[in-house]
Amino acid sequence: MLAVKRRVHYDLEHHYVETNGIRLHVVQCGPVDGPLVVLLHGFPEFWYAWHKQVDALAAAGYRVWAPDQRGYNLSDKPRRVADYRLDTLACDVLGLLDAAGQQQVLVVGHDWGAAVTWHLATHYPGRIRKAAVLNVPHPSVMFRTLRRSLEQLRKSWYIFFFQLPWLPEWLVRRNNWLFGRQALVQTSRRGTFSTADLAEYVAAWRQPGAMRSMINWYRAAVRTPGHTKSAGRVTVPVHIIWGVKDAFLKREMAERSLMLCDQAQLTYLPASHWVQHEEAEAINALLLRFFAA
Repeated sequence: MLAVKRRVHYDLEHHYVETNGIRLHVVQCGPVDGPLVVLLHGFPEFWYAWHKQVDALAAAGYRVWAPDQRGYNLSDKPRRVADYRLDTLACDVLGLLDAAGQQQVLVVGHDWGAAVTWHLATHYPGRIRKAAVLNVPHPSVMFRTLRRSLEQLRKSWYIFFFQLPWLPEWLVRRNNWLFGRQALVQTSRRGTFSTADLAEYVAAWRQPGAMRSMINWYRAAVRTPGHTKSAGRVTVPVHIIWGVKDAFLKREMAERSLMLCDQAQLTYLPASHWVQHEEAEAINALLLRFFAA
């Protein structure tokens, strides 16, 4: 009789980790001696953005850390816009690696988390074993496209709206966070975000100072664009995964990003910007194959 391999279930662990002068809430899962995978969420999400990936990665033997990034949900929320510069955000992640006692790790980022992942891969390649980026192009490609493409400028209107003081925060909060809920529901495949999912997001957005801090990521990026302009070639292995129905970003930027990587592959999926939610099984399989290669 053949032995049946039973899938091991790992509980979610909620920890607070000191890094780069602040404290981040980090959900951890999986065997403590497994290779470390760091999952970096984007706007307007939090660690929960990866709830369909954490268990699958842990069951495959990986130790998973999914932080609420600086300014989000239960993590610290510095008040200054300057505290949300891209290199500062990347150094938060480097501090997590140090806290975990890891020199090199696997990193996966979506949306703003992908921007942080690109920055880590270009500026701190010695700390990144492999990087998977979901639906955000190489920073230099993004910068050039914004300068040259009216279509991308229209798609990125919210970046410029978020530069206004206090008004974006007020708009997102009104009518029980209707703007935020619609930003998820109206740009995703029908049924992607359940009522229970949206309640999780609203609870995270309600954390004191959270929405101001989340929007400050955009304000800092516009006020200090140097890291975007100076981003160079990527030498670590990269897997770009792109939902082709993205309402915010042109798919052509994915191909252009490949040309700035020494070792890269690109996979398109029939999904929106919220690709890890809509194509969770495909994303999990792609990540496991990429990590093991």
